Amino acid sequence: MKLAVIDLGTNTFHLIIAEQSASEIHVLYKTNQPVKLGENITANNSIIPAAFKRGITCLKEFRAELDKHDVDVIKATATSGVRSAKNGLDFVKAAKEQANIEIDIIDGDEEAQYIYEGVKWSGAIKGKSLIMDIGGGSTEFILCDENTLVWKKSYNIGAARLMQRFFKSDPINVTDQKAIISHLDEELKALKVICHEYKPKTLIGSAGAFETFAGMISPKIDISKISTTTISFPAYTELANNLIKATHAERANMKGLIPLRVDMIVMASLLTNYILNELDIKKIKLSTYDLKMGVLQSLKA
Repeated sequence: MKLAVIDLGTNTFHLIIAEQSASEIHVLYKTNQPVKLGENITANNSIIPAAFKRGITCLKEFRAELDKHDVDVIKATATSGVRSAKNGLDFVKAAKEQANIEIDIIDGDEEAQYIYEGVKWSGAIKGKSLIMDIGGGSTEFILCDENTLVWKKSYNIGAARLMQRFFKSDPINVTDQKAIISHLDEELKALKVICHEYKPKTLIGSAGAFETFAGMISPKIDISKISTTTISFPAYTELANNLIKATHAERANMKGLIPLRVDMIVMASLLTNYILNELDIKKIKLSTYDLKMGVLQSLKA
C-alpha cells in the first residue's frame, strides 16, 4: 500500500510518499517547496493573493506526483498559516477544486501530538526531554520521556510571525531583541512553570531550523540520511551568536543556510537561546522526523 503525507506549513509545503509492506514503511519520494504561505500574514491575518496562488500551484504539482506514484491513501494537514488566516477555508476549498487535494486543518494540540509521534519514531527521546518544533506560524513544545507524553502546547510564536512583527533592523539590534524576549516572557509563562517542575535535561529540535543548525555545525553529516543526532552545545552557542550578529548579506553567504531561512534563522536562534537559558538546558539533539513523519506513522494499517 502506498501512503502520502502533505504538510502545509506556514513557510514550506512538504510531500512524502511511502510504501508499507507488513509493518515496515519505506520512503519512496519526498520533496518540499518554499511556498511562504504566511508572507505578510500578520498585516491583516489573511493569506495574500500571491501566496495563495503559490500554494495552489504547489499543490497541483504535488497532485501530479501523487498520480504518478498511484498513491492509495493521502493525508494533507494544514497548520498555523491556514488555521489562523481569515481566508484559510477559501484556500482549503481551492485546493480541493483545483488540485483535488482534501486538506485537514489541524489544531495546535493535534499538531503537537503528531510532532511527538514523529520524534518518538526517530529514537531521539532519551530521558526527560523538551521537544521544540519551530514553524513559520507557530512553535510547539512537548514535554516527554521515552514512554510518556507529559504535556504539550502550541504557541503563535513561529519564526515568520516573530520576524514580521519584530525584525526591523539589520543586523537585528538590541531594541528588537529585547522586544522579542519581552514577548516570549509574556507568551511562555505556562511552559516555564511546568518545565521548572518537570526539569527536562535535553532539548530536542524537530527538523526545520535545527537541521540548519546541525548542518552548519557539521557539514559532513548527511541530514537526509539520519533520523537523529546530537548538536554540540558550545558549537550551537557560537553559531547562534554569529547568526544573530550577522547582517542579512553576511548570512546569505554562509554555507548551509538556505535562502528561505536567511532571516528566519535569527528568530529561531533567539527563540532557542531563550529556551536554553530560561530552562538551564545544556544538551541539544536533532530529530529529522517531525510532524509529517508522525502523520505517516498514523496512516500505518
